[in-house]
Amino acid sequence: MYIYNVRDGALHFPPVVAAEAKMSNWSANDHKNYSSPASASAKRQRSDAGNKVMVVLGAQWGDEGKGKVVDLLATESDVVCRCQGGNNAGHTVVVEGKEYDFHLLPSGIINPKCTSLIGNGVVIHLPGLFEEGDKNEKKGLKGWEKRLIISDRAHIVFDFHQAVDGIQEARRQEQEGKNIGTTKKGIGPTYTSKASRIGLRICDLLSDYNEFSIRFKNLVQQYQSMYPDLKVDIDGQLKKLKEYAERIRPMVRDGVYFMNEAIHGPPKKILVEGANAALLDIDFGTYPFVTSSNCTVGGVCTGLGIPPANIGDVYGVSKAYTTRVGIGAFPTEQLNEVGELLQTRGHEVGVTTGRKRRCGWLDLVILRYAQMINGFTAIALTKLDILDVLEEIKVGVAYKLNGKRIPHFPANMEVLNKVEVEYETFPGWMTDTSAARKWSDLPPKAQNYIRFVENHIGVPIKWVGVGKSRECMIQMF
Repeated sequence: MYIYNVRDGALHFPPVVAAEAKMSNWSANDHKNYSSPASASAKRQRSDAGNKVMVVLGAQWGDEGKGKVVDLLATESDVVCRCQGGNNAGHTVVVEGKEYDFHLLPSGIINPKCTSLIGNGVVIHLPGLFEEGDKNEKKGLKGWEKRLIISDRAHIVFDFHQAVDGIQEARRQEQEGKNIGTTKKGIGPTYTSKASRIGLRICDLLSDYNEFSIRFKNLVQQYQSMYPDLKVDIDGQLKKLKEYAERIRPMVRDGVYFMNEAIHGPPKKILVEGANAALLDIDFGTYPFVTSSNCTVGGVCTGLGIPPANIGDVYGVSKAYTTRVGIGAFPTEQLNEVGELLQTRGHEVGVTTGRKRRCGWLDLVILRYAQMINGFTAIALTKLDILDVLEEIKVGVAYKLNGKRIPHFPANMEVLNKVEVEYETFPGWMTDTSAARKWSDLPPKAQNYIRFVENHIGVPIKWVGVGKSRECMIQMF
């Protein structure tokens, strides 16, 4: 507080404020300097100190092969993080002929020299976490519990959240004749509890257990008042949760401080593995047929507690065609022999749900839209080899409504369902590309296809995938 004197144009501090200012070595002159910033030519430089965080995000409706790109980058990473979603995500990684499936664990857990973090933006189903770890341990994943850190601010998915997910889907089907097509893993209900400020976090589980038990019972009762058929074995659940609490206790850290130390400590390579994808984002996706979290670049900052200034390269991952699981608008979907061929050749079955994926041509409208939101540094184009047997390949380049091109990606699903896709058609290369390991190994027609995609979305393609394993990612630069 200060008093401005109209007569002399000076700042006069009240005695108390002046005394405090004197104690802190802060003078009225300092205040004048502070309130009169330097000219634009001498503006304060933004500090770029600290390690940058590299991010891998899905650019379509998920299942693009993010796990493979993360695995490739994780071999040289010191820290790999998950920032949102839960075990509704599914990544398959093939290393030395062994296939690992991950849902909650970051794919970087394979690297024995890498620390994996499950951030505060992730919702964690503890039985699912340990079931996943144990299953992959039998395949050869050793010591994963010692390499895993869990944020104390992450919310917990309870078994009854999963039950509620199923009840909600059944009600939607009954009332509207259609459902959202969730994975029924309890993700949506858990984020609902979080947003309603009634959720329980990892830090609550590890604190006063009596208090946790009371809050757990209250939470169950709230859900049972909404869903009278919901049956929950409260005592049985609490007993299991107490056991899980002791098992995870050594892994739990304050995620914000951990990330701050990782960013501002010695040089480190930090990688963030996005789950789901841009078109499933709660704000920017094909709402309401979306997930319950922000799976675009903003979710990295809020899901880990890191500043935007420390976001480095952002890599988008897209298939050479398009797929989506469940219902919702899909403009380039091919309900014909092409769609069946892509589904069969691409083994397009969901890792988490086992559902067949819907398939269609590559849609550059959604890729440009994902680029606007995420600002990709480069793209990884996966599963090019699936197109090897096609004589003709189409790419969606624009949407039309009532015969006129529309300059944006529609927010309204009824509108999106009505759009007509404008395609560019390319001759197929009709050559097996699965053995290609460098750009020059690819047939010229495949190279033309890749360059067209790159030029149309205005983002360089850094990797091209031609198979399942790590070795099948051709690095372009």
